[in-house]
Amino acid sequence: LPQNLVERVLGADLWYSVLLACVVGIPMYADTFGAIPVALALLEKGAGLGTVLSFLMSVTALSLPSLVMLSKVMSPRLLAAFVITLSLGIILIGYIFNAFAYIFI
Repeated sequence: LPQNLVERVLGADLWYSVLLACVVGIPMYADTFGAIPVALALLEKGAGLGTVLSFLMSVTALSLPSLVMLSKVMSPRLLAAFVITLSLGIILIGYIFNAFAYIFI
């Protein structure tokens, strides 16, 4: 992806970048080691730190195959509570890391 596109869509100063990264990460199927090179490339092209962390967490914790497997052992109500709680936590952490990225980078 071109750097200016990544900066326009996933930049740290955009209010929707964390939400977008979380939503885009959910249908992807990748393990942690497969998502790290993608996250590093996004970070180098100008995506916010919290945005990249939200992407990584949603890819690993909320991937569609994981949710399918969890649906076999969890009730729909419990699975919905799991997804909502995890999504809110991932989004909150993303915004916190975007706000305080100057400390970490």
